[in-house]
Amino acid sequence: MNIMIGTGMSGSGLSLMEKLEILSDAAKYDVACTSSGSERKGDGKGIGNAVKAGICHSFSADGRCISLLKILFTNECVYDCKYCLNRCSNDIPRASFTPDEVCRLTIEFYRRNFIEGLFLSSGILYNPTYTMELILQTVYKLRTEYHFQGYIHIKAIPGAAPEVIQRAGFWVDRMSVNLELPTAEGLQRLAPNKHRRTILAPMRQIQNGIEVSKNEIALYRNAPQFVPAGQSTQMIIGATPENDYQILSVAESLYQKFALKRVFYSAFVAVNQDKELPALPGGPPLLREHRLYQADWLLRFYGFCADELLSQERPDFNILLDPKADWALRHLEQFPVEINKASYETLLRVPGIGVKSARRIVQARRNGSLDFSHLKKMGVVLKRAHFFILCSGRQMYRVRTDEDFITRQLLDCKERLPFDADGVTYQQLSLFDDRRFIMDQNRFVQKVI
Repeated sequence: MNIMIGTGMSGSGLSLMEKLEILSDAAKYDVACTSSGSERKGDGKGIGNAVKAGICHSFSADGRCISLLKILFTNECVYDCKYCLNRCSNDIPRASFTPDEVCRLTIEFYRRNFIEGLFLSSGILYNPTYTMELILQTVYKLRTEYHFQGYIHIKAIPGAAPEVIQRAGFWVDRMSVNLELPTAEGLQRLAPNKHRRTILAPMRQIQNGIEVSKNEIALYRNAPQFVPAGQSTQMIIGATPENDYQILSVAESLYQKFALKRVFYSAFVAVNQDKELPALPGGPPLLREHRLYQADWLLRFYGFCADELLSQERPDFNILLDPKADWALRHLEQFPVEINKASYETLLRVPGIGVKSARRIVQARRNGSLDFSHLKKMGVVLKRAHFFILCSGRQMYRVRTDEDFITRQLLDCKERLPFDADGVTYQQLSLFDDRRFIMDQNRFVQKVI
């Protein structure tokens, strides 16, 4: 831990509040909406704890979590990625924290119940290893000197020395390495300083480290945990011409080869003017992002694979229907299914039946036959499901199994989409959109300083 923070760091003349405003706003395009996945409890000697689903209980208007203190360590960057607001060629206010400043901010925000954890990313200051060492020093101090035992998620910097990434992994709950763009061709076109192999190398290192840690804990209960909440990644959607099938296939491959916990999809927001970037006159492709998240859920929890949902002949999702309903309508020969006999795996493929309701059905029918009133109590969305199911050989209503007819009925069911009454809502909230924080910011700064 011999990293020294020189006085030449950008933003050294800024106040802590000015740095916070710049670096929290600069971090808003990093997606961190995920539950902690960690069950580490505090030992009573430190501050905070991390429990499953203990992070994502507060969401912004566009559906993203704001319960983490989400900041960049610095928005200085030696790279010139065409899609990034913080690229070196942009003339924007620059700032950098010190490790102690990040620690103090985290502790004071936690004490005020603004946050339950920290999400720390960064631009590339000087070089990847130097930047990763600063992040390591920050989380080390936060755990050992400030005794913070809450949830910490950091971005591993591609190209950083493996030993630095390895050391950092023992002090955090989750690490992520941004894939940035779905294909190597897109990366070469829009982020010429980044390379796919330098991104995948730390992913593999983290995966191996997690496996080694699990084996050591099985042998020695008190062995240190390495990234206990797993790793994730993020892809920008709509900046390059890949279709949905390509994107979903990449995500499926990442889940299979790197055992990722989550792949996040971030609709491209045009923050720069560049001839290589799409114009997007309709704004960010939020509906496309929404469909990818729905399909991603089907991959992880419903037993689907990418080739079932899309194909080279049909490479993009139906805008009007969610991927599960769209699949069901294209496979009506498999429906309706008998609720009292269908397997758990079959039930998961019925629109309107989720993981919890499918489990409840399997468990409840052991005690007798189920009818539609039972299904409603179990959380089944009958206005979607009734087209595809039977209870004791009967339909809920007399309807014909016809694709056009069912499609029209499903379109009448208002699906919750990422739009508001006036149009698209796509701007992410920053820390300064929280009314409680605005009211308390003067007292907060006085306390920290």
